[in-house]
Amino acid sequence: MTIRTARIAHFAGVAALALGLPGPTYAATPHPWMARATVAKQAAARADAAKEAIARSRARQLVAAMTLAQKLQQLTGSEPSVLPELPECFGARHVTGIAALAIPTFRITNGPVGVGQNDCVSRDVEKARAVPGAPFFLPYSHPSSAHATALPSGMAVAASFDPRVAADFGGVIATEMNNLALHVFEAPGMNLARLPILGRNFEYFGEDPYLAGTMAVAETKAVQSAGIIAMAKHFVANEQETNRMTIRETVDDQVLRELYLLPFEMSVKDGKVAAIMCSYNYLNGLQACANKAMLTGVLRDDWNFSGYVQTDFFALKNTVPSLEAGTDHEMPTPLYWSPDKISAALGQHSLAIGQIDTALERRYTQMFKAGIFDRKLVQTPIDFVAGGKAARAIGTRAAVLLQNNGALPLSPTARSIALVGKASQPYAQQAIAGGSILGKAMGAGGGSSDVVPDYTVAPIDGIRTALRELGRGEAVVKLVLIDDANASATIDGVSVPFAKALETIGASDSVVVMAGTNAEEGADRATFADKDGHQLAANAAAGLSLDWYVAKPSAIATTDPAGNTAKSSQTGAMLQAILAARSTTGVAMPAKTVLVLKDNASVAMDPALLGSHGPAILETWFPGQEDGNIVADLLFGRVDPVGRLPVTFPVAGKGFLDTIAADQFPGVRDPGGSFQAVQYSEKLAIGYRWYDANPLGKCAPVGGVNPCVAFAFGHGLSYTRFATSAPKLATDAATGRYRVSLSVRNTGQRSGSEVVQAYVSLPESADRLGVKQPPKRLVGFGRVTVAPGATQSVTITIDPAASHHPLGVWNSAEHRWVIASGRYTVWVGTSASPASLVEAGQFVR
Repeated sequence: MTIRTARIAHFAGVAALALGLPGPTYAATPHPWMARATVAKQAAARADAAKEAIARSRARQLVAAMTLAQKLQQLTGSEPSVLPELPECFGARHVTGIAALAIPTFRITNGPVGVGQNDCVSRDVEKARAVPGAPFFLPYSHPSSAHATALPSGMAVAASFDPRVAADFGGVIATEMNNLALHVFEAPGMNLARLPILGRNFEYFGEDPYLAGTMAVAETKAVQSAGIIAMAKHFVANEQETNRMTIRETVDDQVLRELYLLPFEMSVKDGKVAAIMCSYNYLNGLQACANKAMLTGVLRDDWNFSGYVQTDFFALKNTVPSLEAGTDHEMPTPLYWSPDKISAALGQHSLAIGQIDTALERRYTQMFKAGIFDRKLVQTPIDFVAGGKAARAIGTRAAVLLQNNGALPLSPTARSIALVGKASQPYAQQAIAGGSILGKAMGAGGGSSDVVPDYTVAPIDGIRTALRELGRGEAVVKLVLIDDANASATIDGVSVPFAKALETIGASDSVVVMAGTNAEEGADRATFADKDGHQLAANAAAGLSLDWYVAKPSAIATTDPAGNTAKSSQTGAMLQAILAARSTTGVAMPAKTVLVLKDNASVAMDPALLGSHGPAILETWFPGQEDGNIVADLLFGRVDPVGRLPVTFPVAGKGFLDTIAADQFPGVRDPGGSFQAVQYSEKLAIGYRWYDANPLGKCAPVGGVNPCVAFAFGHGLSYTRFATSAPKLATDAATGRYRVSLSVRNTGQRSGSEVVQAYVSLPESADRLGVKQPPKRLVGFGRVTVAPGATQSVTITIDPAASHHPLGVWNSAEHRWVIASGRYTVWVGTSASPASLVEAGQFVR
């Protein structure tokens, strides 16, 4: 059984569980919901609906047998405690089981980039927590949490533009969750990169809802095929971390449907996701976990969602409204749904016992369906070698080559390499994940994506190992770290003036500069005048600069020296100094310099770095534990960079954030001063749609190139070259689908992959149905790998009935999707840039 597929046929009873998972122990007279025949019938059911129907019947039998006290105990997470089945584990992410009813302890893990915060920390934490004044969250994010593979970020997965990569990603996680006897994976995250500085962008899948939904569906299927419950999050419009617990957001209904709800709709309809996590924010006047219009109206009534809804941790704000709205499970502890509060509501007849039964039945149905009742809670060793191999493969398939002036792949004759970074930054010194802090081990942060890996590979180690494996062990790699003032540096730990460091860099055969934009849950990349994040102290776009950083990525950045002060690393000035330095190797500095980016999401690009006078630029996102090996594989050309941008990279000073109003971010204080109010007033114009729409009249294309865009959504180069044929558009009269076809020829000297993208422009009549439509929307893509000199065909199908509504407009007045009448134009290209796109054809509806 491979990590790639991670397929677990979780049969119970007569057959042994696959992958060696321990099967159940049956009593002499089992409960009817645990009867051998019933378990076997569920395991044998082929259709998803049939399997779920049996699971629901078992759930109803169980709920009918429970006392009120048992129901209330099961309605919420448990207080931090030792797990009965795993006495070596002190956990804070579970619902303690009820052995008398054969209910196992139900275990939940965080970590959208690997298994993190996984309900099993050292028993020493139990003792430490008992000490007066001990940190409350100690058992939730302690670094003694079980080790797992720290994968590349979700943004990296999206950059692959390949659902197979998302499936591999989910397969690693599911395999290791089964190793650790975990049941619920609180992911995939699919909020959109409305704000390029959103602190959790790296956990998500970019700025386009179709791309995000496609990746989420593939990951969900891989996870759930392994008997794990996937939990799509954060539902919904949770696009900023600043004041996330109290933020009041107003979003047009049509905008919600066409952008922010769309990936969730795809996950429900195509991925059959078992659970949804409601978020912290308020949406259109209602708190997310008490928003009946969303949790019941949209999820259940419109999409026929049959799973359950869990709160984000501590997201619940009330008792009765949340249960009535459609929330089913409070985490992590009984607060608003504590037995006393629920009992009081039942006694006052503001709640009915049937509502409690429904909430439990929804969750138990998914637990039965996943086989959680039908396997023992036993941990087995993780194969860290296999996990690392998979992480390395995912990371290399996610990297995006933004520009190349000949410096990549690194010259095979290079005998001296300068690895350059900032002394105050971790990028050139450590393996990078979300929230990486200089000098601290991965997993020492506090966000949901903290994973404690078994090992990490630093950049210099990866480069040196690659050189040895390539038979170039005599090559010298020097680590050059430069201070924030660009006044002094160290070369392999020896202090020198900056001018001396430039001499060493200029004398090197190859120069690799590493920089990036660190981020983590809890804060956005913005500087505020106050520690509460109420008023920006600088342009919101400042957070997209490579210069901007803070000591704690998870805390709000301020101008207050006593707080988490925002600082400047002067990375941009350092890069310009390096490019202007005197090269003594006979090769111009831009032609031998590579800028390796490790980013949360997009970066505002200095024009000085763009074009022939700039370096080669390779985006690797947050590579995770295999950082050094991933980057080395790409630098030396052992693999081809095949990723494409899931976000737009603006030219510095010309992006969406340079024009954003306070009511768009971070929000405007209400008259009482108790919360921030945010308007999504840009409506459908986010990401590439904003740049296409040119709302300020400054981004009109010149010669097919948008002057506000440094690197377009979907952009990515290769170490080889491709030529594409003229696309053809055909209509399948029998199905009503449209097909775009073309061929891709590899005109270079090595194998490589190309990603063909299809966009649709809606007719003008679509604007009359509500919100003005952007000039185009992504509706499909296809990846092909082509050998040198070979040609491969690509066909992209546009199905008007698909769950992502490629031609649809949400009609709020009629509460339904409609297809506007008029002429539709289909564009095909290798990015969203107008210069890349060719008209494939038109059709009339």
